[in-house]
Amino acid sequence: MTDPALTADRPPRTRVWSWIHAERAALAADLADLTDGQWETPSLCAGLTVREVLAHLTAGASLNAVSWLAGVIRCRFDFDRQVAVRLAERLGATPGDTLEHFRRIVPSTTKPPLPAIAMLGETIVHGEDIRRPLGIRRDHPVEAVTETAEYYRGSDLVVVAKGRIGGLELVADDGPFTTGSGPRVTGRTVSLIMAMTGRAAYCDELEGDGVELLRSRCGTA
Repeated sequence: MTDPALTADRPPRTRVWSWIHAERAALAADLADLTDGQWETPSLCAGLTVREVLAHLTAGASLNAVSWLAGVIRCRFDFDRQVAVRLAERLGATPGDTLEHFRRIVPSTTKPPLPAIAMLGETIVHGEDIRRPLGIRRDHPVEAVTETAEYYRGSDLVVVAKGRIGGLELVADDGPFTTGSGPRVTGRTVSLIMAMTGRAAYCDELEGDGVELLRSRCGTA
């Protein structure tokens, strides 16, 4: 069955790509003055440092459908190995190299066989995976995070999100996003996105009768 998130009305691709590029540029700016020690901070992605998550983002923006498939075949359809191999390719010898590699892909529109809105989600979610452990806060544009939340509410394509929020009502208190029915969960749109994609730490920023149920469904990101 076709994922409804892939067929639902979406903003024009050019607008989605402008949000992606803006999110990448903001992340690069936020990380410009990190110390070597900060680069080794554990991210919200289990087992990965903030530096490694940034390399992962670079890798994702460097693969088109052909190169992605070639890598999958080379890794014998072991998708976790494929991710690890591509991450290592983009890490570089030093944190400065890692950041420079990322800066180069800020304007890129290259992507694996995923919709552009999924790339926006990856950029926002992994950006927060990096920022939160470093104590950095970004006020994302409401329109961008609202469209991202709309995508995740109807999709389990890249990460389980739709299944995680079943039987809950999610309501943003900083924008128009709302979905579902059941015990309520309210908070910033980006906090809802992060909880939807399995980041339990963001449940601390949410309120409502459904928060603990949502927290219980958050596994390792």
